[in-house]
Amino acid sequence: MAHLGVGIGWRPEIADAVERLSGLDWVEVVAENVCPGHLPESLLRLRERGTLVVPHGVSLGLGGADRPDPAKLAALGERAVALGAPLVTEHIAFVRTSSPVLEAGHLLPVPRTRDALDVLCENVRIAQDALPVPLALENIAALFSWPGEELTEGQFLTELVERTGVRLLIDVANLHTNRINRGEDPAAVLDAIPLEALAYVHVAGGVERGGVWHDTHAHPVPPVVLDLLAELRSRVEPAGVLLERDDDFPAEAELAGELAAIRAVVTAGPAAPGRPATARSGPAVTGPGTEPPGAEPRPVEESTRTRVALGQAALLSALVAGTPVPEGFDRRRIRVQARALAAKRADVVAKLAPELPVILGGPDAYREVFLSYAKGRPMTSGYRRDALDFAEDLLIRDLPADPAARRRLTAWWQDRAGARPPRRIVRWARTLVGRAA
Repeated sequence: MAHLGVGIGWRPEIADAVERLSGLDWVEVVAENVCPGHLPESLLRLRERGTLVVPHGVSLGLGGADRPDPAKLAALGERAVALGAPLVTEHIAFVRTSSPVLEAGHLLPVPRTRDALDVLCENVRIAQDALPVPLALENIAALFSWPGEELTEGQFLTELVERTGVRLLIDVANLHTNRINRGEDPAAVLDAIPLEALAYVHVAGGVERGGVWHDTHAHPVPPVVLDLLAELRSRVEPAGVLLERDDDFPAEAELAGELAAIRAVVTAGPAAPGRPATARSGPAVTGPGTEPPGAEPRPVEESTRTRVALGQAALLSALVAGTPVPEGFDRRRIRVQARALAAKRADVVAKLAPELPVILGGPDAYREVFLSYAKGRPMTSGYRRDALDFAEDLLIRDLPADPAARRRLTAWWQDRAGARPPRRIVRWARTLVGRAA
């Protein structure tokens, strides 16, 4: 892996500050937030200066039971080409189910089972064949654990790398999150995974509430996360380290200070001698990915995908549609996750459609109405579609009560949906069909 150095996640809200940051080596951009034919001027200027830009995907859902969407893979590849990126990155997570059709709007953990690993490995190989550059996958933060897991995090990641050759993007903030939320030892994970496959490292902030660590990317990087970066640095010299910040952006001087603190850890000295890059342990590797070298991997049986799909659908339905929590899960943690998903959904829709809180009487009034809507209407597509569906649902119910606000909402919906608001009988029919589904 080529040397990247110290970088920061490029976001439109801090684009000007990012351009002014001294000694910045590279940036990472959320792949779904840029269009290859219309790259932001700030990114173009950074590229002209020789700053490397890496696209970071969030919507592939390679840990899901379904095979990767060819259109999403093509879109991610187009962004890599447009940005001249040496690699693309994604997550070890699932984000949706197809039966029923549900969207989490968030990265959810996959069960560390043989079935889930077989499905993930095949999905990764499909993605690698479709992408024009190498792929690296990130470990995610989680609020809960799956029951009946068969592998540790270290064993899961090691087998994934051995069976696919994929690189790893290790987020040390996520290691800390999982220490608090799932009782996992970050040092044990770092000792077990193949650090020779390390592409680069993420660092981010979060906050603890009620014994649960929330990986917010909206708080300063705490010392404990920098300590984990130092733990990783003692084992291997990472090609790159990147600061993530997605909300509540601080002053430019604070961003520069966090980058300086990260750089100080990275440049503290060589990796400790005698520390192994990997320390494998656990049961022997078995399954579709264990063919002799050079042999074609055996396809995953559809029954395996079905088992994974049933488990993920039951969990996601409990999180976003209010169905019973599957047996074996921590019900309190699932409730915490469900509330967090609904809150995130409300926040993202408000960010994508800032007119809605204004039309509905302010942020608090909007949030109350949206959260009530979300309880009965799980997301089935992306956030932009969700904003339109929310507005249409209000109009179906003759809301808002204020006629002037309702006219403004009608005009907003019509302008974006490209259609006349449905007649009342059509609206009633849609409502009945939606409830029946």
